[in-house]
Amino acid sequence: MLIAILGIVAIAIYTLERRVKEIGIRKVLGASVNTITYMISRSFIILLLIAILIAFPIAWWFTHKWLENFYYHIDVPIALFVFTGMFIGLMTLAIIAVRIFQTARINPVNSLRDE
Repeated sequence: MLIAILGIVAIAIYTLERRVKEIGIRKVLGASVNTITYMISRSFIILLLIAILIAFPIAWWFTHKWLENFYYHIDVPIALFVFTGMFIGLMTLAIIAVRIFQTARINPVNSLRDE
């Protein structure tokens, strides 16, 4: 999970650096920090949900098949995957919200000065 969270941080930093000017323009046109945070967080959450819906059934199936080969084996509870998804989701929201808030607080004049 640490590698996944580091990947999320890297994607968030990269995406927000590419969208600094867009955020500056939206702020000049009157968007609030909350609106900008919601707009960018929504795209990350949609991608996270798609990844969870694809990865978790496949991971459960492979784990179940692998554990069948052992003499003493256990069933992998679905709740394990649900709690993992919730944890990754909350961590993603926290990381993205902090990074977006920092980027949205930048003065639009500084981000648009190059144009």
